[in-house]
Amino acid sequence: MTVQAFENQYSPDYAVAPGFILEEHLEAQGLSRADFARRLGRSDKMVSEIIAGKAPVRPETAVQFERILGVSAHIWLGIEADWSLYQTRLKGVQEAKDNAEWVAAFPVKELVKRGCFPAPKGPAETLSALLSFFAVGSVKAWCGRYENLAVAYRHSQAFESQHPALATWLRLGERVAEQQDCVEYKATQFKKSLRQIRNLTRCDIGQALRETKRLCNQCGVALVLVPPLPKTALSGAAYWLPSGRPVIQLSGRHKSDDHLWFSFFHEAAHILLHSKKSVFVDANQEAADDIEEEANRWAKNALIPEKAWSDFVNGSCRSEQAVRSFADQQGIAPGLVVGMLQHEGRLPWTHLNKLKVRYRWT
Repeated sequence: MTVQAFENQYSPDYAVAPGFILEEHLEAQGLSRADFARRLGRSDKMVSEIIAGKAPVRPETAVQFERILGVSAHIWLGIEADWSLYQTRLKGVQEAKDNAEWVAAFPVKELVKRGCFPAPKGPAETLSALLSFFAVGSVKAWCGRYENLAVAYRHSQAFESQHPALATWLRLGERVAEQQDCVEYKATQFKKSLRQIRNLTRCDIGQALRETKRLCNQCGVALVLVPPLPKTALSGAAYWLPSGRPVIQLSGRHKSDDHLWFSFFHEAAHILLHSKKSVFVDANQEAADDIEEEANRWAKNALIPEKAWSDFVNGSCRSEQAVRSFADQQGIAPGLVVGMLQHEGRLPWTHLNKLKVRYRWT
């Protein structure tokens, strides 16, 4: 005979208090509360509190009930457990009502779509699913961890208003990063790997990203790609897990190789140059602070040495052939050269975009 385990198990939305069952048994056996208390060797008050639901049925009490009433201790403890769980769930319903505004700020449907948890069947279940997703026990605990993050990003009023979405996107990456098999972080090895990764920009983007992840993991850095959430404008982030592992997280939202690779090197700069206590988020806003500008300069120089770039841009030619030739000389993707020219205003945003490699999430 085969025993099949069902994922959807019976879970009633009601429970009976053990005190109610106890009172029925006392009546059926013609025992008063006082007589029952004497047989237990307990006070009348204790028996009354159990019947009133003010005191629980503990294991030693359940064994005594079994001896007097003939009902297994396991049954009494099961009734107590069901009642306790039911009461906790009732509190969860109220907790969900109290935190309805907090829950509404999160992209629950998108998290269900991405397989983070099954579609919740009500407010209490939604709250519980979100707390489990973030691995915290309460909304207060979530606020303590995520609202106090030292987030450094290119400031934008629209971006700041999406803090729950930011926290959600970061948590999606964090969950993946925690599962990656990384050695202990070594900054020197990471710098060497970045030189190899630079050459990968010319390869097939899928293959290049797989190899980039392998190289990063070999020097202790987790690399995760998390598609952007609706109504967010995030390109990348750099942060450190509590375990001490650095993480580079990319969204690939622009779906072109120039943005993807520059974002990667920009976040790598944060890992190498800046505080382990901050979360650095790139929202691709024009206004940037000194730290972001430093990361930009480092990324640009890592991709194309300053002298070589200066010589190239000081020339007059901006033709497709000139860009291809320069990219070949530098050993990088031509799309990166186009993107940097456009960003600096040396080439219109409409020109030479065919040199960029486009991709899509699958």
